Amino acid sequence: MSESENQTGMSDQTTTPDAAPAPVKPDTTPEAAADAKVNWVAEIRGLAIMLLAVLGFHSLIAKPFYIPSESMMPNLLVGDRLVVSKYPYGWSWVSASFHLLPRSDWRIAGKTPAYGDIVIAVPPDRPEDYIKRVIALPGDKIALVDGRVRLNGKYIPRQVIPPVQIPIDANAQCNPLDYPDAQVRLPSGKEVCELEAYRETLPNGATYTVIDHLQQPLDNRPEITVPDGYVFLMGDNRDHSADSRAPAAPIGNGLGGPVPLSSVGGRAEFLTFSLDGTMTWNPLTWWGAFRGGRAWTSLRPAHVETGGKDGSGKQ
Repeated sequence: MSESENQTGMSDQTTTPDAAPAPVKPDTTPEAAADAKVNWVAEIRGLAIMLLAVLGFHSLIAKPFYIPSESMMPNLLVGDRLVVSKYPYGWSWVSASFHLLPRSDWRIAGKTPAYGDIVIAVPPDRPEDYIKRVIALPGDKIALVDGRVRLNGKYIPRQVIPPVQIPIDANAQCNPLDYPDAQVRLPSGKEVCELEAYRETLPNGATYTVIDHLQQPLDNRPEITVPDGYVFLMGDNRDHSADSRAPAAPIGNGLGGPVPLSSVGGRAEFLTFSLDGTMTWNPLTWWGAFRGGRAWTSLRPAHVETGGKDGSGKQ
């Protein structure tokens, strides 16, 4: 064979295409069909485990909370979303999500809240969550005189500050029946609800703003002693809060006096976001419904120096 013939043979040998693989037929046997079916037992088990994990986190660690009322204005507005931690005061029947456990006085790793903490509490007559501020602790003597808090025989410091101006929107409408003559139009054209405000300071130095613009029956309450294992709670919007000053059902919708610590379900920590009430199912309305400047605001009270060396206000 010549060299050219040899090269031609090699060329023919290397360019011959491989044979196409035979198509793979799907396995249609009954056994293969059974393997392809969804294992519903495993799926349901996985969903149940995930649900229990979420409920466990909400019951033991933290849960989201929505503000439905004006009782904590100006510090909390209707439409605010926030995070409540469940562990600072221990756990009790009220810790379980949806209040699935029966009422009881047991507590695990129980601790007492601090003055000024914003807490979640359940009234004695229904399984609802109220959000209020801790004003008096176990053993304290508390009275209300013309709207001022008298704690252990002394009025807590209360300083007049400029009126608060809450922007009016769908979730903060400044109803004239509740807030007479409070609607104000600023030079910029923005409408606000302008209300008398004060800065209160509790014995541990916790300080916060309250609204008190009316004279009403809850402004005066006789002195009581907060029992051991209880706290006295009040809303920051003093004229529009159903709290420890107000009777519970069937007379009213308040907390009916001091609240047992076993009915305190957690501490408010921070805002996540806030909505002004204009959001609809139309996604185009979602971004404009967010209130600016409220996300990630801490809900722990500021503290100032007090007269006591231990921060309690006691000498």
